Amino acid sequence: MTFVAQRLARIKPSPTIGVTQKAAELKASGRDVIGLGAGEPDFDTPQHIKDAAKAAIDRGETKYTAVGGTLALRKAICAKFKRDNDLSYTPDQVTVGCGGKQTLFNALLATLDPGDEVIIPAPYWVSYPDMVLMAEGTPVIIPCGSAHGFKLDADALDRAINRRTKWLILNSPSNPSGAAYAEHELRGLTDVLIRHPHVWVMTDDIYEHIIYDGFQFLTPAQLEPRLYDRTLTVNGCSKAYSMTGWRVGYGAGPKLLIDAMNMAQSQSTTHTSSISQAAATEALNGSHAFLKDWVATFKERRDLVVAMLNQAEGISVCVPEGAFYVYPSCAGCIGRRTPDGRTITSDDDFVTYLLESEGIAAVQGSAFGLSPHFRISYATSTDLLEEACRRIQRACAALT
Repeated sequence: MTFVAQRLARIKPSPTIGVTQKAAELKASGRDVIGLGAGEPDFDTPQHIKDAAKAAIDRGETKYTAVGGTLALRKAICAKFKRDNDLSYTPDQVTVGCGGKQTLFNALLATLDPGDEVIIPAPYWVSYPDMVLMAEGTPVIIPCGSAHGFKLDADALDRAINRRTKWLILNSPSNPSGAAYAEHELRGLTDVLIRHPHVWVMTDDIYEHIIYDGFQFLTPAQLEPRLYDRTLTVNGCSKAYSMTGWRVGYGAGPKLLIDAMNMAQSQSTTHTSSISQAAATEALNGSHAFLKDWVATFKERRDLVVAMLNQAEGISVCVPEGAFYVYPSCAGCIGRRTPDGRTITSDDDFVTYLLESEGIAAVQGSAFGLSPHFRISYATSTDLLEEACRRIQRACAALT
């Protein structure tokens, strides 16, 4: 008999968190390391949001809240969905969690039984399959390569659905690729889902506001109202408001599902911080003027990174529609040898080589379910990105 539960043998630690920690350890030891693994904006939380949190402390709002979140925050979330997505929800159809991650986890924990399947397009955010496994479900991975723009198509979705399918998880814009579904692409998927009424949709819209080149964001329940009663629309404050450490995510959907998620949360975290909830209320209700400048900066960084990496020997990069990641192919480096004679056999080898030779901390594509690629976050300063790309170019040129 072992002390640790067997369910933990089914999952692995988050690779993106691991890369970030490794980069921090190397920096602390004196190494010159540029960390490109963290999925968080480098901007500070806007001042009016921080002021709202301070005011909440001064008002004494430091007690327990309702499990599903304060009424003020849930009303703000309802207003956000109506304003941004033309979706109508009531506060009892909304739940607030400790980040989008807990909101997704609660939904899976509350709905999956052993044998239930969850369709996950790859590349995927690293936590999706492991959360499904923790909830005793079965992840069904559909590879969606660069030839398809890293996006799931209708035929592949239709082929993957069977009587055991319970959820489709859809993330647009995507972590790690930055790919986002245009209206016609999303319509193809929603048409398939209409033909399979037992399949629910979990849509992770956390990068909704970080989009480029006039892209028009749509979420499934907005595009196809017939999916409203079986869609959980998930979002949060981490990315658009640079509030990763505040830990506020939320979801809206049918009351039956929300009640089940709240029941699960009531026996874990109870609720996220009351102060974070006050800050999130201001984030959603207050000024969003800062977003225009932030997105413009992210776009400049995206264009810089795409251009410089496409000049690196053996690397090719698609231009993402949103988020703050690129997902380059390193296929042209596979099979080549490093200056010390080691052969690059995988994207795992490639990112290890970048870290050891040039101090670049990136995340291997295998962590996201699609190789040979690697993920770079460009949510860091332009100067650091330029230097990082020069180092990657140099590392690639040194391969023989």
